[in-house]
Amino acid sequence: MQKRRLGNSTLEVSALGLGCMGMSHGYGPPGDKQKMIELIRAAVARGVTFFDTAEIYGPFTNEELVGEALAPLRGQVAIATKFGFKIVDGKQVGLDSRPEHIRQVAEGSLQRLKTNVIDLFYQHRVDPDVPIEDVAGAVKDLIRAGKVKYFGLSEVGVQTIRRAHAIQPVTAIQSEYSIWWREPETKVLPTLEELGIGFVPFSPLGRGFLTGTINESTTFDGADFRNIVPRFTPEARKTNQALVDLLGAIAARKNATPAQLALAWLLAQKPWIVPIPGTTKLKRLEENIGAATLELTADDLREIDGAASKITVHGDRYPEQLNRLVDR
Repeated sequence: MQKRRLGNSTLEVSALGLGCMGMSHGYGPPGDKQKMIELIRAAVARGVTFFDTAEIYGPFTNEELVGEALAPLRGQVAIATKFGFKIVDGKQVGLDSRPEHIRQVAEGSLQRLKTNVIDLFYQHRVDPDVPIEDVAGAVKDLIRAGKVKYFGLSEVGVQTIRRAHAIQPVTAIQSEYSIWWREPETKVLPTLEELGIGFVPFSPLGRGFLTGTINESTTFDGADFRNIVPRFTPEARKTNQALVDLLGAIAARKNATPAQLALAWLLAQKPWIVPIPGTTKLKRLEENIGAATLELTADDLREIDGAASKITVHGDRYPEQLNRLVDR
């Protein structure tokens, strides 16, 4: 697989990474641990070198899974994880990005990931009670100590990015970005281009919707996060099907799947964008990896943008309580 560099940094990773959250958290019951380990190792065998996890996924169990799966392959891969939530008795009870807490999280993540250094350490959500300069300073100290290589931020606005970057260069911003959520194009992407920061889109397949395998009658497991997402009500799915139909029609002409087209579209936006689609299935992993070789011409991109601009996506991407955690 082709490699990409995240911004002006020296962090070079596969053009597509693997988001590991759904193996343990968010989309129903956790996957079988041994099968998930095999899937992560299968990704490495197919050229994926960038893996995304977080302490809150589980909590803790996803980092343990990723750590066990990648321990024998550690020299071949980059692992990203995240801090910023307060976890009590296995439950998220708020935000906590105090420097002393960041240091504690780093030590716990290093143990669970079975490694002596975290390649990319993101603040998961901005903590309004802790100045971002203090957060950046704490990660700077961890980098000096050799426990972290690179600093990242997730779901942040441009002022926060600039303030953090002035203290410790930010290597990557992680936020949702896909053909059905394009808000980062207005302010975030131009700022990243200016500052030389990479971009890591999560949910690049619209939490599965852009694959074409979900429709208005699809039912989700009771523990699936999508049950509370306004964009996934049956009514919204029925309306939003128009976007999937558009992707499917163009993909068919390119001998590709809707998922491959959606990922190739993201890869074509900027050379420093590295999407991290997640999956629990080998078939889907291989399908997603196929997007890295799908060439979209300027005419293809104009056609996709022109057609997509006529479609209004219905429903918020988060329920209100989670929307409040997004820095703008």
